[in-house]
Amino acid sequence: MTTQTPPHQHRVLTPEQRRRRRRRQVATRWAVIGVVLVLLVAGGYVVYNYQRFVNGITHIDAIPGGSTNNKDQNILLVGDDHRPDNATPEQLAQLGTQDDGGGTSTDTMIIVHLPADGSSATMISLPRDSWVDIPGFGQDKLNAAFTYGTENGGGDAGGAQLLITTIQNLTGLTIDHFVRVSLLGFYNVVDALGPVQVCLNEAVDDPFSAVNLPAGVSTLNASEALSFVRQRHGLPNGDLDREVRQQYFLSVEARQILSAGTLLNPGKLASVLDAISSSIETDSGLNIIDLATQMRGLNADNIHSATIPISGTPTITVDGNDVSIVQVDTAAMPGFIAQVLGTSTPAPAASPSAYDSATASPVGEVTVTVLNGSDSDGVAASNTDALSGFGFKTGTPDSTDSTSTTTIQYPAGNEGHAKAVAAYFPGATLEVADVADVTVILGTDGISAVDPNAAPTDAPASPADTSTPAATDSPTTSYAQGACIN
Repeated sequence: MTTQTPPHQHRVLTPEQRRRRRRRQVATRWAVIGVVLVLLVAGGYVVYNYQRFVNGITHIDAIPGGSTNNKDQNILLVGDDHRPDNATPEQLAQLGTQDDGGGTSTDTMIIVHLPADGSSATMISLPRDSWVDIPGFGQDKLNAAFTYGTENGGGDAGGAQLLITTIQNLTGLTIDHFVRVSLLGFYNVVDALGPVQVCLNEAVDDPFSAVNLPAGVSTLNASEALSFVRQRHGLPNGDLDREVRQQYFLSVEARQILSAGTLLNPGKLASVLDAISSSIETDSGLNIIDLATQMRGLNADNIHSATIPISGTPTITVDGNDVSIVQVDTAAMPGFIAQVLGTSTPAPAASPSAYDSATASPVGEVTVTVLNGSDSDGVAASNTDALSGFGFKTGTPDSTDSTSTTTIQYPAGNEGHAKAVAAYFPGATLEVADVADVTVILGTDGISAVDPNAAPTDAPASPADTSTPAATDSPTTSYAQGACIN
């Protein structure tokens, strides 16, 4: 049970107290990327800690073609399922892994996007079972790419490069930096940070990941935290809920790392830095000081989470074997990326086209007809009304054959009109067709017209809120302090 501290009475501070207060206020603004990509810069600690921190990091040639100097940064954060060589049963029990296998497959893959001003961070999770094209190896699960890349003498650098190429092809994003942490490394970092509190809506008991927690708030040690982020059995959405676990845990840890209890405690700070540097592998071009400087305005409430769009979790047959996969919605990917990164139009295709070079037309010059190909009644009419309210000219709404994908059809030569409409339907597929005006065919994917100029509506819940964050038009989530998940 916690007790509240009475409000402080007004008093005159000594010079030393004023210095400590200013240092605390500055320190809590320094930033974090997850648990394993952290440089905590506070007061005089930086000179003492930076060199020992950098010396402990393993660097590899991870980025195909070399690191970039982009102002916006996309950092691929990877956690693999590697166990220590010749690990004893006692060590495996400590890691909570004795019933769930092991290997070098990458079970956690998160793109951390940092805008140039460092004011926010967006974590984009890629499910490990995503069925993707791995260059040179054909279709397979995304978490196999690193293993394939290590073959034939490629080593960790070959694994990182193939994984990065695969993810860049999938998302259209350029990966600027790479950070990898092992299962044991995660344990060591969390152990150095100390106990962490999480909150669950329902109790869980999963022997595969060795997690056994009640509903409500629990305080986890390093072993329990590892079990928490690894659980996927017994969750309503399996591996997809595992992504939520990881996003939530990183947000919780960000708050703990940014607290004065870590930043202003020299002994604890040194332990955390040592644990991180000895646990991670990065590309040689990652400059920790530059990154920390870029992130100095970040706070935990501005860390957002999202998962790439999927269209289902089917079981397919591969070489006579049944394989459960996550089917990525590649058609929705450009719009998804544009939305989570705060742009208003879909990301450009890999090769130039008339659409890519077109300028969006003023909405008042564009006529749009909406057809309902979804399984919901009235959506063509409601979307037509919405578009009219945004200033578009509209045709008569109607129905059409059922389709799973929302598509924007437009006549050749009307790319500017199509681009104007596409800004209001993030995630929709674009298609040149024999139509008189721009035509939006609504699919069962649930995409509908939204105002790209509207202010974000995913404000964090109050600290007392213990429910799962409410769904909004935004694909990202910010986990408020005290929030609970499944």
